[in-house]
Order: sequence, then C-alpha cells, then structure tokens
Amino acid sequence: MYGCGAMFLRHKIRRKDGKLHRTFSIVENRRVAGGRVVQRHVLYLGEINDSQQQAWRKSIEVFDEGAAQSRTLSLFPEDRCEGLLADASIVQLKLSEMRLCRPRQWGACWLVLRLWRELQLDRFRAERLPASRKHTRWDDILLVLLAHRLLAPGSEWRLHRKWFERTALADLLGGDFGLAEIHKLYACHDRLLAHKQAVFAHLRGRWRDLFNARFDVLLYDLTSTYFESAPPFPEGDKRRHGYSRDRRSDCVQIVIALVVTPEGLPLAYEVLAGNTADKTTLRGFLARIEAQYGKASRIWLMDRGIPTEAVLAEMRSADPPVCYLVGTPKGRLTRLERELLAKPWQQARSGVQVKLLAQDGELYVFAESHDRVGKERAMRRRQLKWLWARLAQLAAMRLTREELLMKLGAARSQAPTAWRLVKITVEQQNASFSYRLERDKLRQVRRREGRYLLRTNLTSDDPAQLWGYYLQLVAVEQAFKSLKDELGIRPIFHQLERRIEAHVFIAFLAYCLQVTLRQRLRAFAPGLTPRSVFEKFAAVQMIDVQVPATDGREIVLTRYTEPEPELKLLLHHLRLDLPAQPPPRITAGAIIPPATL
Repeated sequence: MYGCGAMFLRHKIRRKDGKLHRTFSIVENRRVAGGRVVQRHVLYLGEINDSQQQAWRKSIEVFDEGAAQSRTLSLFPEDRCEGLLADASIVQLKLSEMRLCRPRQWGACWLVLRLWRELQLDRFRAERLPASRKHTRWDDILLVLLAHRLLAPGSEWRLHRKWFERTALADLLGGDFGLAEIHKLYACHDRLLAHKQAVFAHLRGRWRDLFNARFDVLLYDLTSTYFESAPPFPEGDKRRHGYSRDRRSDCVQIVIALVVTPEGLPLAYEVLAGNTADKTTLRGFLARIEAQYGKASRIWLMDRGIPTEAVLAEMRSADPPVCYLVGTPKGRLTRLERELLAKPWQQARSGVQVKLLAQDGELYVFAESHDRVGKERAMRRRQLKWLWARLAQLAAMRLTREELLMKLGAARSQAPTAWRLVKITVEQQNASFSYRLERDKLRQVRRREGRYLLRTNLTSDDPAQLWGYYLQLVAVEQAFKSLKDELGIRPIFHQLERRIEAHVFIAFLAYCLQVTLRQRLRAFAPGLTPRSVFEKFAAVQMIDVQVPATDGREIVLTRYTEPEPELKLLLHHLRLDLPAQPPPRITAGAIIPPATL
C-alpha cells in the first residue's frame, strides 16, 4: 500500500556570517511497514516571512487512503444501474469523475529488477543482507540504490527527496517509502563492504554460467575520481591529492584499480589512496587474483606505466610464468629504433602491419595502424596550422612583455602537441619574440604517428593474435567511461571513508547490471547501447486510475501503459515478457486530491 500522510512546515535555525537564519521546508509524514512513520523532505522554501508562512499553511492539505479490502465486486456505470437489485457486491461507478493519478516511471525500473534477478543478486543478497529486527529490507534498499545509479545517477539525498516518488519501485518491490528513507540509504552503505570478496566470487560463477566467460585473458587498468570536500583528513585516509585523470588537481581523489575480461565483464576492483602511483599497484593485485581464483595460465593486458621492470621480471620467472602484453613508453622505442628498422613488416590485419623483435626473453611488437596514422597526422596538422597563425597574430600586436607571456601560455595550452614542434624565443628586454619550426622533431613525430611499441613474454609470434590482444584494452577503458559518464560515480559527496568505498561498490554493481544487458544486446544489436534501451523502457509509465463510486468508496486500478511498437520489438529480442497488470483495489473512502500549491 502506498501510504500518504500529513504535510507540514518545518523550520531550521542556523548561524551564518554572525546572523541567525530561519529556513523553512515542507515535510511529509509517511507511514511505512510496521506502523512506523518516516519523514520525506518535499520542498525547500528557504527564508519566508510571516504572511508567506500563513499562505503555505493554508495550502497544505491532509489526505489519506482507506484500507483496501479484497472482495469480489460487480462494477456498473452509474447511468446503467436501473433494474438492478440492491446488493452490497454491486458498486456503481461515476465514470465522469474518473481521475488519472500518480504517473511514475515503471518500465526501466522493471528491467533493472530483471537484470538483478538474472545475476541472482536477489538470492545472494537476501542471504547476506537479511531483514533487520525492525523488518528493514536491506536487499531491497540496495536494489533501489542500484536502480538510481543506473537510471538517474545522483546523490542519496536526491533519491530520497525526488527520484523514488517518481518511480514504481515501491510497486515492484511490494514496499513503500521506507525503502527510500534517507537514514536507511546511508545505513545500507555501512553494511556492504563486508561482502565485497563474496560478490567477486559470485559474479565469476554467473559470468561463466550466463555467457560462458573464460578468464585466461584479463585486462588491468586504473583511474581516479575526485571529491567535493576539503582536507585535512585523518591519518591513513585514502582521500589524497595526486595525478588526476579527471583534470581536477584542485580536488582530493581516490584511485580505482579494475580487472575485467575482454568482453568487459568485471571481476574485481580495489580502492587505493589518491596519491598511489600506478606502478606500485600491480604486484598486490596479481597476488589477490591468484589467491581468489588460483594459479592459472593467464594473460594480463596493461597499458604503459603500470608494470615496473621488477614486476615484469617476477612475472616471467614465476612458475608457471605469468604472461603479459603491455604498452611501452616511447623512450624505449628510441632505444630500439635501429634494430626495428632492419626488420620486415608483417601483415596483422587489413590496415595494420607489425614488426617483431625478440630480445632478452621478450618479444617487442612494433605496430602501425594506417587509420590511426591518418587521424593523428590530421590532428597534428590542425594544431600546427592554428598555432602558426596565432603566433603571427601575436607578433603583429603591440603588447607588454607580461601580456605577451600570458597570451603565449594560452596558445600553448590550446595546442600542446604543436607547441613541442616550434622553437619560440622571447626577448629579455622587450615584448618581442621569434619562432621557427623544429624540423628534426617534426620528422621524428611523423615517423611515430599511429605507431605503438608493445612488449610481451607470450610465445606466440602470430601478429594478428598479438594485435588483437592489445585492442582488447578498449574494454577496460569502456568500463571506466561507463562508471564516470553513465553511472555518475564522480564527484563523490560522502564524508566518511567507508561510505566512499561503499559508493564505489554500488557503482561497480550497477556496472555489472549494465554489462549484463550489453552482453544480451550484442547477440542481436551490437550497436544498441544499454543507455538507449533503458530510455526506451522508461517510456512505460504506471498510473493509478481512480473511479469514485456512488457510496463514497473508490475503485483504484494501478496500470502500466502499453509499450510502443519499438519496445515490443526489444522485448521480443530480449525474450522478456511483461508481468500481468496489478489487481484492482477498492478504498473505504474517497481520496481527497492534494491542493494545487
């Protein structure tokens, strides 16, 4: 039952800038399971005067819905009851007064619930997050958090205040507003981290059962995400300033290390301090994966900067050896350039050719992609053309030396790649400068555009296979893109470290649901994204159809809208069947519609 209660004005007093400020909000009491009453923040009004307060108090209506009684009734329109015998089972309806109430999003929420059950997280979580003695359903609250992260990522406060009421999650889960009580949302965070390793093991089994996934090739990478909070933080806290991949060096951050399969199926992650260097993380992660999944012949794919020479040596000397394919800094290319020139090109695939160089127990793979050559060359030419024109403009201007330096700095930030190819000399005594193209650097850049140097200890010398392995690194990059752009993992507003890590854990689980849908879509529409599918399902709304009766009662039919033809096609290909419509219910008394505020 969707329980509504009384709304009222609540005020808070706080001191700011030496003054007392009295702010008002409209708050609603909601009765939930167990007879408890929780409060929902409805509307923030700010500082209002006495007359405004009085106006708001007059506008607030109290409305209630009587208890539903399950009975078999005969329904007739009001104007067609002549000749019928008086009978308590006959209800005469006022069709002219029919109302459509509480439109709410149903389709996408239902799809999230199906994905949750497909991964069997409902059973897994019910065992580890059982209801409390006060009948708090922690597993359902977690599902609400995941649905919010997938469909409309934002803060828990936004979920509590706005989003939950606009969805049909309470209908789907057989719950009420208690699932979005703000304190319970935060308390759910505090119960999650103890089950992280168990979730990793559970997911590995589900990936194998659902998609026949193999774990002999693993992708490893790191990213960072920032916070809207200010230091100092306690000793040992993971929130630290460090190299920011989000270009927010002004904010503290954490580092997230992630392991996925080539299909993008996530296996494990770790939250590290924000100032953690990439090269210090690999050894520990190799040990964790080996401890959890046992020793096996795995291939690790990584970008440059992650492994150190010492760790790579350990991987080669392990029993059995741990195989790897890793990007290589361009400094090593300079050192190996002479040996590579003597090697012949081999065709890896259409538009890609490679050179192979065996050295010191490793195989170096020098690859050239014709498409990438054209792209990087066009980007470099565009930047250089713009920079050259800008320098000519600055040379013709009458500027002070300080103004000139500032404008040169702006030009450098606008075209960093081209800036490295131009020699600029600023006079010490006046506001003049000279510039020239460094042709030796340009020749070197041209030779390396669209080319990559990889290193591996794999015994395979098949160029196509080695290049294919390297292209799979796109999967982990896509995982980070989804976490940041679609699931809204950044910025993080939590202030407690355990809740920060729980926030990442919730985003990780949401990504697991998203990638499950993506795997389903690949079977019939590889170009169709989970985001577009959720948007299609979101078009299905749930509405309460309220029809008053002549005796003061009211029939309530809760119905979801008919799916559009394109959604029916999606349901067919995904092999999904929508559930039956909920049964009607009758209220003991008429519902008073809320006043228009």
